[in-house]
Amino acid sequence: RGTVVRVGNVKPLVTRLAFKCVVCEGIQTLILQDGKYTIPTKCLSDECRSRTFVPLRGSKMTETTDWQSVRLQEIAGDEFREAGKIPRTVECEMTGDLVDSCIPGDTVTIAAIVKATGSEEHRGRSNKDKCMFLLYLDAVSVCNSKFSDENSGKENEFSAKELHAIQEIHRDVDTFKLVVGSLCPTIYGQEIVKAGLMLGLFGGKTKHVDDKNGVPVRGDPHVLVVGDPGLGKSQMLQAAANVAPRGVYVCGNTSTTSGLTVTLTRDGSNGADYALEAGALVLGDRGCCCIDEFDKMGNQHQALLEAMEQQSISLAKAGIVCSLPARTSILAAANPTGGHYNKAKTVSENLKMGSALLSRFDLVFLLLDKPDEERDHMLSEHVMSMHSRKPMQVTAHRNDALQVSRDVSRILSNTSLEERLKLSPNEHFDPVPHQLLRKYISYARQFVQPKLSQEAAKVLQDFYLQLRSKRLGANTTPITTRQLESLIRLTEARARIDLREVASDQDAKDVIEIMKFSMYDTFSNGFGEIDFERSQNGSGMSSKSQAKRFVAQLNKIAETTFNSLFTVPHMKDIARKMGVQGVSLDNLIESLNNQGYLLKKGPKVYQLQTSSCI
Repeated sequence: RGTVVRVGNVKPLVTRLAFKCVVCEGIQTLILQDGKYTIPTKCLSDECRSRTFVPLRGSKMTETTDWQSVRLQEIAGDEFREAGKIPRTVECEMTGDLVDSCIPGDTVTIAAIVKATGSEEHRGRSNKDKCMFLLYLDAVSVCNSKFSDENSGKENEFSAKELHAIQEIHRDVDTFKLVVGSLCPTIYGQEIVKAGLMLGLFGGKTKHVDDKNGVPVRGDPHVLVVGDPGLGKSQMLQAAANVAPRGVYVCGNTSTTSGLTVTLTRDGSNGADYALEAGALVLGDRGCCCIDEFDKMGNQHQALLEAMEQQSISLAKAGIVCSLPARTSILAAANPTGGHYNKAKTVSENLKMGSALLSRFDLVFLLLDKPDEERDHMLSEHVMSMHSRKPMQVTAHRNDALQVSRDVSRILSNTSLEERLKLSPNEHFDPVPHQLLRKYISYARQFVQPKLSQEAAKVLQDFYLQLRSKRLGANTTPITTRQLESLIRLTEARARIDLREVASDQDAKDVIEIMKFSMYDTFSNGFGEIDFERSQNGSGMSSKSQAKRFVAQLNKIAETTFNSLFTVPHMKDIARKMGVQGVSLDNLIESLNNQGYLLKKGPKVYQLQTSSCI
């Protein structure tokens, strides 16, 4: 059982070949074992006895069958993740109707015969190469988990003991708090961010997949965590990749575009054929892909645009045009440029990434290192207890009467979600082990398909209309139906955590609070108000009109002089004459460059893109 990482082309394999004798022209057929080319030893007629034959490849007696080579990679278990072993791969040969039964990224179960073949590489260099053999699998049957009805797979099989443990988690008074607290318990606080990551792991319901008339709506949320260094973003991402039933963890600064999506490689035997090799997003199909150092990826951001919204990756290289599924949740972490987050700039400027990519993220969290005496005290105590290796005090029965009454009163009271998820100083918390949490997520994704109730739909619709009404100006962030779909997805994921088939209005309120938390940090202007003019695709300046006036003046000068090239000193001179104040001119030029108004043509030389005389 393993994951398909490489698929070769389908080729004809000769199983029975006809030979013609050169002397008497008699024809005989020979069965070729395992596709190895052999010649008859002698002619069948008694008079001839010739040993020279010509193969008849076009004869009616020659039989061929389809043949395809596939590379399988073993599915890494817990021992592999912890020990850091490299997963092993094995070549597998498929014949007949088994060809084209899988694509890169599929999880397959293969019944096969192990066979050996001589090593083709380095043949003839030394005698020891003649003694070296390669093992391969000759497939007898292939069971693809994508097509099987019961979703047979190791992560989807539950023993009676695991089902009992899942039932125990479900019986807990506040399941959401237990699940969120069990994700990376070594990181203190950040409950809302952990809740957002958990919603990304559980995911919503994909709609209109088999409907030919409807447009498929993705059910996998994407989450971006931006923040100052040293706040535990990478640990939370690694914990999320660990508890995901199918998780891939990659680092942005060491991955390439083809390593993320799909690679086209030349086949080893002859350089004429090409084979497809799956990248991280294809291998994370129906799971999650955690990308760390998201800001250091360079130009690979464009490769993610299609995968994040259309849930597929299309390839057009070397005459091969194909599309591979990439139904994955992307959980990303990024550091802002310049080390620390600059509140005077927007998220787009802090990360140097386009608004097309940012708008595809359902939740964008900002982790800022703000001094807080009480929180710092609790954090230092938490770190010291971890390093002094104090035994965790686990109560034998969590559900005693006092605990139940306190939890119920806290849930029923109108406290905020952050207060409900926060652990009180003397509260004993027993986190769920990550192996069991992985089974719980797998069970919820497989068997729970939640729907919105009328009350939840009303709450989400009111919140969406309230956002739309605030966004009245021409220069503000576009609040589109993409945000409404995000709210629906996250509400379904919130109901899935409690294993409920119907999402209630409380689920919708929790999701709105998480969304407000991310929006408040993204759009707040420092005075406690949400200001949509500090948009993701805006320039983040207090007055956008100055930038507009500046671009209009540049347009006017370009049309007068018939020259759209401007040097930095020239632009600074124009800005001073116009009286642009309160804005750093270097930042203004850099912002206009990021938004595509100015294109850098050389050292301190920019070309105006909106001019008619380019």
